[in-house]
Amino acid sequence: MYAIIETGGKQIRVEPGDEISIEKIPGAPGDKITFDHVLAASDGEALKVGKPFLQDSKVVGRLIRQGKGKKVIVFKYKRRKGYKRKKGHRQLFSLVKIEDIAI
Repeated sequence: MYAIIETGGKQIRVEPGDEISIEKIPGAPGDKITFDHVLAASDGEALKVGKPFLQDSKVVGRLIRQGKGKKVIVFKYKRRKGYKRKKGHRQLFSLVKIEDIAI
């Protein structure tokens, strides 16, 4: 059994028991999270595809932790012009454990 959900502008394939890292969503560790934007779901035999989302389908997960990802360095440079800019960025994320898929 699996489902394809949309969150944070991305599409993610999930199964019960998976731990996924998604863009930060509001909540505290231990909170129950419901994903209503289910694009497709399969129970092992049949595949249901939404147009664009499945009606009455949801994926339930539990928020494990919030955090920051690894640092990404953004370096801009133009040769012979004396132009250099260096910036760093750490993307915020939420770690969610998928508990149930309701088709």
